Amino acid sequence: MRSGTSAGADYRAACRAKSTADFIYKMGIVEEEADESLYWMELLVEGGIMEPKKLELMMKEATELLAITVASIKTARKTK
Repeated sequence: MRSGTSAGADYRAACRAKSTADFIYKMGIVEEEADESLYWMELLVEGGIMEPKKLELMMKEATELLAITVASIKTARKTK
């Protein structure tokens, strides 16, 4: 829960970045938090704590958000 909500808060901060470099830096933090959220969900499944089916949609969304974040960073670097 913490890493998932942290990614949202960090994204909000990135939207208020003072420069492109600041945006890239803050989006890097979003990337780390999104990846951490995915990691914890994988651990829950691999540890047998939760059934894969229960986290399937959430893990898919986390993967998609991670891909969007990485694409945003790459685009910002190109326009920098």
